[in-house]
Amino acid sequence: MSAQAFVALVTCFNEDETINFEATRAQVRRQVAAGNNIMCAGTNGDFTALTFEEKVRLTEEVVDEVAGKVKVIVNAGMPATFETLKLARAFDRIGVDGIAVITPFFIACTQDGLIRHFSTVADAVRTPVYLYDIPARTQNHIEPETARTLARHGNIAGIKDSGGAQQTLEAYLQVAHDVPGFNVYSGPDHLVLWSLQNGAAGCISGLGNALPHVLAGILDAFNRGDIAEAERQQAIYTAFRTDLYALGFAPAMVKRALYLQDASVGASRQPALLPDPLQDEKIREILARYGIDAGMGRAAG
Repeated sequence: MSAQAFVALVTCFNEDETINFEATRAQVRRQVAAGNNIMCAGTNGDFTALTFEEKVRLTEEVVDEVAGKVKVIVNAGMPATFETLKLARAFDRIGVDGIAVITPFFIACTQDGLIRHFSTVADAVRTPVYLYDIPARTQNHIEPETARTLARHGNIAGIKDSGGAQQTLEAYLQVAHDVPGFNVYSGPDHLVLWSLQNGAAGCISGLGNALPHVLAGILDAFNRGDIAEAERQQAIYTAFRTDLYALGFAPAMVKRALYLQDASVGASRQPALLPDPLQDEKIREILARYGIDAGMGRAAG
C-alpha cells in the first residue's frame, strides 16, 4: 500500500474568535488539490481552544467538504476518558476514517492508565483508533511496550508519533513490524522520508499547512521509487522547518506563515501568540527565501 500524508489542518477563525468554517473549507480544498489527506482538531487545529460542539461541527464541515476524495482523521483526545469517549462516539456517528486520541494532558497517567484510556475508547467505536503521542505537550508518553500491548486491540490501528525522538520512532516501527495491522505515522517534519524508508505507513504533518505541495512531493516521489527527488523535497521541508520553528511555538508559526499567505485563516484564540510585526517580517523573509507562491504554498526549485 502507498504511504500517505495527512496534514494536521489549521482551524480558521474570524476576528471575533468564532470559527470561520468557509475559510477552513478553503484550506481543506487546498490540501485535497495537493493530494494530502486531512487530520482535523489536532495540535495545529487549536483543538484545546475549541468547545465540544465546535469540534463536532468542525468535523462535519471537513467531512462534507472532503466528500470522500481523501481520508479524514479527527482527534478526540481530552484529559478525561469520559469526554474523549463522548467526542469519539460523535465522530463515529459522523463517519471518519480514523479517530486519533492524544494522550491525556494535565492529568498524570501511569502506563496502565493509558492502556485503560485508549482501550475504553477503542471498545466504544467502530472507527479505527490511532494513538497520538506528543509528550512535550501532554507530559504523558506512550512507552513502546504500552504501544505493543495496545496494538493487539482489534480496533487500534496505529500511532501518530510526535515525540521527535528517532529512538522512540524506531521502537514504534518495530511494533508495527511485529503486529500486523498496526501502522506508524510520523509527526516530526524532518523525519518524513526517514520514517517512510523505515516502514512508516505515512506521516501527519502540521508544516504541510504552509507547504502542501512539498509534503505531497516527498510522498509522491517515495511512492514512485524516486528517492533522489524525495530527498530533494525533504531537504526543502527540513530547512523550512528549521528556519520557521526557530522563531517560536511551532503551531503558532505554521498558522502565521499561512496567515501571511492567506489572511482568511485568522489568528488563533487567545491567549495564544498575538501578531508581532517584527516576527511577521522574519516569516515573510523565510517565505520569500523559499519562493512561496502566495495562495499555493508551493516552494520553488
